[in-house]
Amino acid sequence: MMQQPEPLWQLNPSAYLEQHEVKPTANRISILKQLAQATHPLSLRELEELLDTIDRSNLFRTLTLFRKAHLVHVIEDGSESVKYELCRDGSATHDDLHVHFRCEECHRTFCLEEVHIPCVVLPEGFEPLSVNYVIKGLCPDCHRKQN
Repeated sequence: MMQQPEPLWQLNPSAYLEQHEVKPTANRISILKQLAQATHPLSLRELEELLDTIDRSNLFRTLTLFRKAHLVHVIEDGSESVKYELCRDGSATHDDLHVHFRCEECHRTFCLEEVHIPCVVLPEGFEPLSVNYVIKGLCPDCHRKQN
């Protein structure tokens, strides 16, 4: 079985940023690497704690820039804090085209890339700009603890 090649954002973060017309800086590379290492979408507060050498305003400006360059997408999971997730294919069409799951017990948000958002037919004249599909419930760990 052939192994998948490492994605450019892992092999060369600077080149990946340049490919998306984002000037690579030390802070931007650190933020990109942290998002790439994340096992779940991260809030601004979580990123702030993980990257304690980068101030909040710089983090927010970088995340906004990454969003415009289609490097991250924003997840509104009902937690009153948006989450940021690396668009691993770096494409504009990747934005939120899969389901997210918010655990009501541990408050983690999971990206369920294998679960696609159901097709919704809108009435004539409506033009969707984004989709935010979040299922709320118990994650496997929390469900196991309750049983």
